[in-house]
Amino acid sequence: MHIQFSELPVTDQDRAKQFYSDALACSVVADTAMSRDGWRWIELGLPGAETNLHFIRRTDDKPAAEPVLVLVVDDVAGTVASLRHRGVDIVTEPHSPVWEPSKTVAEFRDSEGNRLVLSNA
Repeated sequence: MHIQFSELPVTDQDRAKQFYSDALACSVVADTAMSRDGWRWIELGLPGAETNLHFIRRTDDKPAAEPVLVLVVDDVAGTVASLRHRGVDIVTEPHSPVWEPSKTVAEFRDSEGNRLVLSNA
């Protein structure tokens, strides 16, 4: 089974599209009108990933309490340094989690306040 895309709750599609394009080098796969109120179908491709990102309308202004996405990267510390250089809000520094000491993880926030996890393979 292959998952086609992962949904990210957002309030401002343009701001989120800019964030993911700038911070994570996502490419715009689709950006087309979806409803009369201006909401669009925006789908972004992550470099090297099989799963695309798709924005869904957040029902309120509060981001989820838990992370909404895990990104597996080769170098967690290097990715954190790159994101920090781009002004991204780093929530937790790279560390080994208690539940899996062989991994390195870190968290950051996107432009919409969503928490995302970086993890090594």
